[in-house]
Amino acid sequence: QVQLVESGGGLVQAGGSLRLSCSASGRTFDNYAMGWFRQAPGKDREFVAAISGTGKTTAYADSVKGRFTISRDDAKNTVYLQMNSLKPEDTAVYYCAARSGVIRTTITHFDSWGQGTQVTVSS
Repeated sequence: QVQLVESGGGLVQAGGSLRLSCSASGRTFDNYAMGWFRQAPGKDREFVAAISGTGKTTAYADSVKGRFTISRDDAKNTVYLQMNSLKPEDTAVYYCAARSGVIRTTITHFDSWGQGTQVTVSS
């Protein structure tokens, strides 16, 4: 497992942008596929985006496709989530997650999780 720490959340107006960062411990970061998930109040945690260990493969939830971009910098052991054209329905706690192996998009496939960072989009 790896230890994950998210940052970059905050309050933004609808239509604005935020970039979330997730820093990971360990020296084998590029062995891990990374994902972003989110959980709104009263709702289940849901998949947002994922990226393979090589960075060559990405996946997005339909609700964020075209607005969010996931990327990684293995030299910094960091994965990013660039969020543009934010909507009030994007308001949630955003979690970074890691798994050793191929890219996946389901919660149960990830075994390391960060503590989450709050994103609030005002209308």
